[in-house]
Amino acid sequence: MHPVHDVDVLILMATTLSSKRRPAELVEIVAAADLLQGFIPFIEKLGEAIERLSTSGLISATEGGFTLTPIAQKIMAKQPKKTVAEEVAIAIKCDLAAYHPREEYPAILLTEEQLSAAIHAHKTSRKASGKNLLMPKPKVDRHFKVEGRWRRASATRDGKP
Repeated sequence: MHPVHDVDVLILMATTLSSKRRPAELVEIVAAADLLQGFIPFIEKLGEAIERLSTSGLISATEGGFTLTPIAQKIMAKQPKKTVAEEVAIAIKCDLAAYHPREEYPAILLTEEQLSAAIHAHKTSRKASGKNLLMPKPKVDRHFKVEGRWRRASATRDGKP
């Protein structure tokens, strides 16, 4: 699989994140990509990445959704769990560069209408007041919170403050 694009790594990570228990819908993959990267890739790049990953045998379409193939599951299973996302992306990119598919797999071709509908659905769900589990939790402002005990000025030697 040469060359390896950053969008391919992002879509592979997003598919892994969104298809844990059942095949992921396209909207869920877009939401996971937004969560991982902070923004949604362009429609053309998104469609090309899904097509490249499917022809390489890493993503398959089943039951109206997308799942990882056993080959992709092996690649993702050997990635380090407790590292920064950028380091995981680099490791995945190296593994994808070393991967050479033995056969040609059927391509998943998505139209621009399907991709734009998924992106639009994600953007509207992000604005909705309901709870979206794929969006990051707001970070607590730790500026005013002090870790551990409060530090006090040390007392003088003769016992007077």
